[in-house]
Amino acid sequence: MKAIVQDHYGSPDALRFADVDKPTPGDTEVLVRVRAASVNARDWHVLRGDPYIARPSADLGLRRPNVPISGTDFAGTVEAVGPAVKGLQLGDEVYGEAPRAFAEYVAVPANRVDSKPANLTYEQAAAIPLAANTALIGVRDAANLQPGQHILINGAAGGVGTFAVQIAKARGAEVTGVCSTKNVELVDSIGADHVIDYTSTDFSHTGPYDVVLDLVGNRSLAALRRATTRRGILLLSGGGLFTGGSFFGPLGLMIRGKLIAPFVAQSIGLFNAVTSKANLVTLRELAEAGRLTPVIDRTYPLAAAADAIRYLETGHARGKVVITV
Repeated sequence: MKAIVQDHYGSPDALRFADVDKPTPGDTEVLVRVRAASVNARDWHVLRGDPYIARPSADLGLRRPNVPISGTDFAGTVEAVGPAVKGLQLGDEVYGEAPRAFAEYVAVPANRVDSKPANLTYEQAAAIPLAANTALIGVRDAANLQPGQHILINGAAGGVGTFAVQIAKARGAEVTGVCSTKNVELVDSIGADHVIDYTSTDFSHTGPYDVVLDLVGNRSLAALRRATTRRGILLLSGGGLFTGGSFFGPLGLMIRGKLIAPFVAQSIGLFNAVTSKANLVTLRELAEAGRLTPVIDRTYPLAAAADAIRYLETGHARGKVVITV
C-alpha cells in the first residue's frame, strides 16, 4: 500500500510517498480503508521533532519519530475485523484517531473508532477527531463551561478553535473569538457572539472573561491573566507551530502557568486530549444534530501530504487541512 513515511526529522522534504506493507489488524483492532485524513499541528511537531524537550516521548524519538508513518485522523470503511471486536463489521463507515493515518490502510484499536457522522463526507469526518476532541476536552471537561458563562477563544479560526467556538455555543455560553482580519467573517459565521480582530484590538484589555482558552501561545501569561476574571479559568494548550529548533517551544508558557498556578486566585490549567470512543460518539451526535460543522480550508491528495504540511506551517490555515486517499 502507499503511505507517507518519515525516516528522520526535518522539513516536509523528509516525507516520502512510499510503498509499505499493508497492516494486519490484531484481535481487538479493525483494518480501515482510509478515504480521507487530516493534518494537525501535531504532525508538524512530529515532522520537526520540536520542541526538543518532548523527544523522549511515545510519539517522538531522539533522532527520528518512533512511528515512521505520519498522520492521526482518518475516515474510511472497515475492511477487516479482529476476532475480539464487537459492534463493527465489514463495510461500516467509520472515523477515528490513531497513528499511521496517512496511508491507504490503517489498523486501529476498536475503541478508537466510531460510526462516521451520517451527514458528513469522509473529508469532513476526517477533520474532526484530534482537533474537535481537543476542543471538547478543553471546553467541556477542563473549563466545565456552563450556560451563560463568557469564554474567549484565542485562535478561533484554527483547527481546534473553529470546533471550540461551536462546542462552547452548544453548551449555551457567550463566545468571543480572536482571529485576524481575514477570518472575522468566518468566526462570526460559525456562531461566535463577538469577534475580536487581533490586528486592531488587544483582547487582553477586553472582558474580563469567565474562561480564556488560549490555542495559540502568542501572548504573555500576564496578558492572558488580565483577560480572565479574578477567579476565572485560564486554559493553556500550547498550540501554534512556532519556528523549528526550539527547546521548550509552546511548553514554555505552559510551564510558567503551572508554576504560578498555586499562588493566584485564578485557575490556570493545562489539559490532555486523550482519545476515547465516548468522545467520538459525542462529536458524532453534535455533527448529526447540526451543531458541529468542520471548516475545511484546503484538500490535498495523499501523494502531496508534504505540501499540505507546508501550507499548515505558514500559520494561515482556516480550520482544517484535509488529505484525500
